Amino acid sequence: MDQRAPIATLSGVTKIYGTGETQVNALEDADLSVYPGEILLIEGPSGSGKTTLISILGLLLRPTRGDVFVRGERVTALPQRELPPIRAGTFGFIFQGFNLFPALTAEENVAIAIKMKDPRVKHANAEARRLLVAVGLENRMHHKPGDLSGGQKQRVAIARALGGNPPIIIGDEPTAALDTKTALGVMALLRELASVQGRAVVVVTHDPRLEKFADRVARVEDGRVVSVHEVDHTKAA
Repeated sequence: MDQRAPIATLSGVTKIYGTGETQVNALEDADLSVYPGEILLIEGPSGSGKTTLISILGLLLRPTRGDVFVRGERVTALPQRELPPIRAGTFGFIFQGFNLFPALTAEENVAIAIKMKDPRVKHANAEARRLLVAVGLENRMHHKPGDLSGGQKQRVAIARALGGNPPIIIGDEPTAALDTKTALGVMALLRELASVQGRAVVVVTHDPRLEKFADRVARVEDGRVVSVHEVDHTKAA
């Protein structure tokens, strides 16, 4: 079993919406740990609780019951006002719809995200340029989203998520809007971030083809984490 310390852990996490007859258990008694240097895929049918799971992991939602630990600290015990700086310093989020500002260049989109994470940061534009070079967009950083392909937009979104050097990258269907070649290229980049930089990458997906990039796969069904298994890369594709 993995002997590294997890960077984030969910323990017995339950999320309930509504009350009485309208009550919905979106997540129930979920246990999951995330380790540095790995890609963890979250798979399961629509409505199974995957997005709720990563929203609680990323401190966007509070669980109804259970605990969330980040770097060994029980953050569910903290008041709401203390969570934003922990979230900003720990997680970078990649969304399916890119969520880029259409009037801003790639550099400006990344720089503004860096400033939002830490208003005191110096040289945000220089850091944005460094990140865009790292994701292979050195020749497109002054282009606006309307002049970029889907894959290029997603690379801008990845660069934006890397702003502030968060140890955990969370992607909610980050390849769903991309063609196969581009999607696999994005996953190869995330694989490199995990392997070379030691970041933990958590990706919600419906696409089993992405498993070749993953270290582990967690299966979510009916609000429960029903299995977590390591990917056997010795099997022939």
